Amino acid sequence: MNHPTPTPPHPSRPLVARQPIWTAAGALHGFELLYRTHAGQPAGVDRWGEDRQERATASVLQQLSTVPVEGTRAFVNVTRGFLVQDVPLPPHRDRLVLEVVESVPADPRALAGLARLHAAGYRIAIDDFSGTSAQLAMLPYADYVKIDCRDLLRHGMGLVEVARRSGAQVVAERISTQALADRCRAWGFDLLQGNALGAATTVAA
Repeated sequence: MNHPTPTPPHPSRPLVARQPIWTAAGALHGFELLYRTHAGQPAGVDRWGEDRQERATASVLQQLSTVPVEGTRAFVNVTRGFLVQDVPLPPHRDRLVLEVVESVPADPRALAGLARLHAAGYRIAIDDFSGTSAQLAMLPYADYVKIDCRDLLRHGMGLVEVARRSGAQVVAERISTQALADRCRAWGFDLLQGNALGAATTVAA
């Protein structure tokens, strides 16, 4: 497994980090793109309100055409506003995966937005899948389902079985050790992501 080479950030540009996502066989499948502070540090975006999260996501999306993803797919966290067209999306449908964060409700407008985006050719991922009623309602539109592998250690394989029945590719995330990566392969995950396989590194955008 060849890890991608970090790119030093340019001080005058917004900062984005990328974390690789691998197939179970060790091929590079894509990157998750993450918002970073001006110092290049994690910003704790998941603890922010929706308006601030949308601004952070918009900042990442604005750099999508310049962040190197080496011919693969770019996974970007999106909130409800992007699904219902309150916030515009870039036209990079061939490389962009919209990763719906766990706080997005499955209200009629959000579900209609998912259906519209999926029909338009955008790929959809459900982040931090835990089997909530909202996430289950979104499953028919999902191309990827991401599961925190630590949840499986606590609760078993039920989440993977539910996700797999949808036909989506199932991603194990937050893999912190090589031993856990091996277990995720044995559990049948399609894709793997986590610091043990490649930490998020800041890139020039």
